[in-house]
Amino acid sequence: MSWRNRDSPLRRLTLRDAGMPGPRSVRPRRVRHAGTTVASPQSGYGPSWRQLLREPLENLRLLGRRAVLALLGIAVGCMAVVALLNIGHNAQREAMSVFKGMGSDLLVANVRMPTGSRSEALPNIATLDIGALRRAVPDITAAAPVIPTSMEVRLKGHVLSAITLGSGAELPGVLDLGLARGRFLSRYDTHSTHAVLGANVVNEWENAGVQVALGDTIQIGGYLFQIIGILQPEGQNPLLPVSPDDAILLPMESMRRIIPAPQITSVLLRNANSSTLSQTASRARHWLEDKMPNFDVSVQVPRLLLDGMARQSRLFSWLLAGLGGVALLVGGIGIMNVMVMNVAERRREIGVRMALGARPKDIARLFLLEAVVLSAAGALSGSAVGLIAAWVFVHYSGWSSFALSPAALPLGIGSAIATGLFFGLSPAMAAARLTPVQALRDA
Repeated sequence: MSWRNRDSPLRRLTLRDAGMPGPRSVRPRRVRHAGTTVASPQSGYGPSWRQLLREPLENLRLLGRRAVLALLGIAVGCMAVVALLNIGHNAQREAMSVFKGMGSDLLVANVRMPTGSRSEALPNIATLDIGALRRAVPDITAAAPVIPTSMEVRLKGHVLSAITLGSGAELPGVLDLGLARGRFLSRYDTHSTHAVLGANVVNEWENAGVQVALGDTIQIGGYLFQIIGILQPEGQNPLLPVSPDDAILLPMESMRRIIPAPQITSVLLRNANSSTLSQTASRARHWLEDKMPNFDVSVQVPRLLLDGMARQSRLFSWLLAGLGGVALLVGGIGIMNVMVMNVAERRREIGVRMALGARPKDIARLFLLEAVVLSAAGALSGSAVGLIAAWVFVHYSGWSSFALSPAALPLGIGSAIATGLFFGLSPAMAAARLTPVQALRDA
């Protein structure tokens, strides 16, 4: 017969390959029933598990290039899912770390004039009893009111436009400020003419050729202030009304010297317990409204911003995973195409197997295992490449470190194998529904 050609895979077909037991594999099991001992003819029927695993590998090897292309389709899809989930996870961690560095337990109370009111009709509030605020709201560990204004500052004949920020000795503790040189303003500097410069202010003067040293005198308005400290660079913080890097810190009482009517515009609060931020914000707002009855007070809660950023990052990660799922779907269609062609080309083999005693479930299991083996190989190779691609992306993006997403590997590998199983089920069932006569006649 033609199927016994040496180039055909059927030349090694045996009874066990077809799903029937060989002459030595049948060991009838005796079962007692109603006082009679009978043999169980189905005991040990079908190929062994070793044969079930070895035969799909052999058949896929014979497929050659088509099996490789189908494997590449699943591998690309799994790689996309794993890589994009890990990239999204690390992007979320990086964004959250940036915002947490800005102070996740910081509250910013903004004080504004009511809409339609005139500034001259409202009293100016330039002082605030911080001790009374902390007693009224015990969760607040530190608080600092601020009065910002823009002024021209002169040093050694060079004029610079800068923001002067009036505050108290509590400001460094609220914002975790660091010193490059000198010291901070203290409660003993209340009525003194001392100033602390931000890092960007010093850099602008030094870029203009003016060297800034402790003890130098700067002119703000009609008054002279002595430099007692220079801040370390803190970076931009969008939660703050004014960046300390761009400001000159003055005692709050000294603001009366340079502007006629100083007015507190913000109160910065540090909360002890991050789980009570919303309650603390509400109590602080009510207290400030009592002390400033003619002003609108609103309190920003950075934790809400962090939660919004986390939800947005998770949504972005799943969007990327969805794009990877589309690629995985394309790979599954490739597997289905290969398996359909495989069944069509092996109809004669299916007929011979059934003629030798193979059951429909043996035929279905054979082709289904081939699809699963193909998808599993693609899933493992794709997940490895996806991890490498995600690590390379994170490394060259300059992010802090690479962290493996907990859902990346289970979801990537699991979805790839499930895709191969789903798309391989239809060809396997079609092969199982064939009859020996039909398979041999149509071959």
